[in-house]
This record gives sequence, structure tokens and C-alpha cells, in this order.
Amino acid sequence: MKPRIGIVGAGRMGANMARHLNDSGYNVAVVYDIHTPVAEELAQEVGAQCAKNLPSVTAAADVVLTVVSDDNAMRDIFKIQGDTLLANAEGVTFINCATLSPEVHQEAAEDAAVVGAKTLEAAMASSIDQARNGTLYLMVGGSEAVFQENKELLEVLSVALRHTGDIGSAAKVKALVNMVMNINTAALAEGLGLADALGLDLGMVREIFSQTGANSRVLETDAEDMQIRDHACYFSSAHAAKDSGIANALANSAEIAVPLSQATEAQYKKMIELGLGELDKSGIAELTFKGRS
Repeated sequence: MKPRIGIVGAGRMGANMARHLNDSGYNVAVVYDIHTPVAEELAQEVGAQCAKNLPSVTAAADVVLTVVSDDNAMRDIFKIQGDTLLANAEGVTFINCATLSPEVHQEAAEDAAVVGAKTLEAAMASSIDQARNGTLYLMVGGSEAVFQENKELLEVLSVALRHTGDIGSAAKVKALVNMVMNINTAALAEGLGLADALGLDLGMVREIFSQTGANSRVLETDAEDMQIRDHACYFSSAHAAKDSGIANALANSAEIAVPLSQATEAQYKKMIELGLGELDKSGIAELTFKGRS
């Protein structure tokens, strides 16, 4: 029998995961978001209960997928007392999908274990369309036994799975993925901005980049958007700043110098300061093209 699913965090990723699971025959039983109208709309769409508090989620679900914004939000939903997912949680499995620090994933798992719940972290190296279509690339941290128990569900959400080790390991790998992606994005924005300032045809430059050592996945996904200034949000610049910060904190703790990543974080923080944080990460080109910022 398929488990009853709870969703905590009905934003771009969480909502599309809920829609895909619903389409795949899972009972998305309950939805919660700190912004109640967002949760109400999704709950109506997938035929779920809209929970008014977190204990209602764990009371109605066997597996709870969480997709929250940052470390503070994660600590809030897993706080020891009050409005918390730890209430009614005995026997529940939490699959925590947000890009957060490894320490916070570990804290949540430890606190869940105290009340008899199980935990996986499932870091997502994909975006909105993949969440909707069940083609996420998932890096999963947690015990092998809990991973196997939930593998069928995870396979429904993903095109590929990789078990990375204990809780916290997936967060470390995801931080590295986004660190490199963000550096590539910032570098591409600078290259295209300079090409434009030199009077070069950007279509030609993009084609040459694609056939040389300048090629990258980011070139495929973001280059045209940078050129035409289409920054509809799939992965926000604010999230890019957060994720680069997580990677840089890990580097600091490991005593490894990461000047490129630090410079990239500074650029994305500048976007936030300029009120551009909700643009897609491709919006970093607004800082590198002459006459835009």
C-alpha cells in the first residue's frame, strides 16, 4: 500500500512534487505552508487537507516531504515544543528536500529519532519542471535501511537516485553542486557581458562557447535568457546567494580557500541589495552587461 503523503512547503518545488505524486496515484493527504492561501490552493488542486498547524500534518501522513526556505525555517518546523512536526511523529518518515546546511539536516534527524520518527535528506539537483514531471536528480542521505524502505517513492519523483551516505552527506554534495553551478553562471554572465561590450554578436559567441572549453550546462539553460533579459524564476538569485554561502561556510570549516565562490556569493548578495533577489540566477547578467545596472 502506498503511504499517505504530507507536504510542508507549497512553493515552486514542493507544489510540483505534490502534483506529480498525485498524478502518480499517491494519496497526497495533507498540505501545509506558512502562507495559508498557497497551501489552500494546492490542497484543493490535489484533494488534500490543508493543515492549519504542523501536528496536523504528522497526524495525517505516513511520509512527510519538507521543502523549506532556509536553516531557520527548518529549525522552526522541527522545534522541540509547540507547533512542530515532532508532535504525532512516531512512525512517520520525514524526507527533507531543501538545500540547507548539513548541521541542520543532522539536527532535524536526531530530534526526529527521539520521538520515534525516521529521516532521509533528499537533495534535489533539478528545477521546477523536473519536480512536476518526476525527473528530479536526487542525492539521498540517511541509513541504507530507510533509503530502501522509501526507494519506490523516491524513484517516482526522480530520473536518477544516488545514496550518498549518512544524514548530512547529501547536503554537502548539494552545496558543492550549487557552488560550481553558481560560479559557472557568474562566469558566463561576465563572458557574455564582455562580448556585448566588445560589439560581438552574442549568438555567434554562444555557438562558439558551446563547441569549446567554455561549454557548460549553464550555457544551455541560461545564456539566451541573459542575452534577452528573460529572468523568469526557476532558481532565484536569493537562493543562489544562500547556497553559495553554505558552500563557503563548509570551505571555511575545512580551511580551504574558495575565492571564486566567495566572489560569486558577493555578486548574488549584491543582487539582493539591489532588489533583484527574486530574479532567476541568470539575472546576475544584469550586473555584468554595460548599461543594465
